[in-house]
Amino acid sequence: MTSDAHTASPPRPAGPTPRSGRLGNRLTPVRALPMLPAGLLLVGFMLGPILYSLYLAFTDKAIRGEGASSTSFVGLSNFTDAFTDGDFWNSLVLTLVFTVVSAVIGQNVMGMLLALLMERAHRILTFAVTSLVIAAWILPEVVAGYLLYTFFAGEGSLNTILAAIGLPTQNMLFTAPILAVSFANIWRGTAFSMLVYSAALSAVPGDVYESASLDGAGPVRRFRSITVPLLRPAIATNLMLTTLQTLSVFGLIFIMTGGGPARQSQTLPLYMYEQAFSYGQLGYGTAVALLLLLIGAAASLVYLRLLPEEEKR
Repeated sequence: MTSDAHTASPPRPAGPTPRSGRLGNRLTPVRALPMLPAGLLLVGFMLGPILYSLYLAFTDKAIRGEGASSTSFVGLSNFTDAFTDGDFWNSLVLTLVFTVVSAVIGQNVMGMLLALLMERAHRILTFAVTSLVIAAWILPEVVAGYLLYTFFAGEGSLNTILAAIGLPTQNMLFTAPILAVSFANIWRGTAFSMLVYSAALSAVPGDVYESASLDGAGPVRRFRSITVPLLRPAIATNLMLTTLQTLSVFGLIFIMTGGGPARQSQTLPLYMYEQAFSYGQLGYGTAVALLLLLIGAAASLVYLRLLPEEEKR
């Protein structure tokens, strides 16, 4: 026979009980004090330049001339000047071509292809190919630009190879400069996409492919029905990162073509540099930079819609 004292639950203490979870970890002034130096650095080195750029975009600030001695507020004049400038629209179209060809198509397709091939290749071959691809990625942009300039130039390696096999030669830096710099960006940036997709493929369970093979699904069907849906978050994330990186490419194009000939490879970063530093119009150049930022933000929103709902939370 047991006593009721042993079965009864212990009485709860009077008064409010301690709360756990989010409310228990509420940020207090004492806890926030160690974060103050980091917050000041973020304000000084990130928020400060952003606010100053917003200010410059609506002024006639210049390095030399009238805008250098006295800066005045011009409202939306810099943006309307950009929308009525044919060179701006030429740079915008070339930026979109450069981004789609070299990032959305080139780097993503090549990265996925290399990741799929390396998944089944011998370990030594995988190490060799990965090392070569990553070596191109870690090269300084200036060095990569000079190397690819010598490859595509009139007397460069490409024409030497074409002449050796009996094909007609051409100087792509003059005949198709935007394609030359696009191929250069693919060569340099594919390593990032390959690493992203290799990591995503390594997380796919092997028994999924085995079950699909037993059901009679071929390689193309397995890729379309299994690989792509499972890699959808990685594809969307990689597209976003490569697009944002490619939109801001400057050094590679500047070294290879300088935006020429006749502005045929002048993307928005080079147009912005020309207006701000060659012509000295800092306000107008900053306005173009903000328009480029808006393009990147719009592309990010599009890619975010590709993510599954559970990845957005």
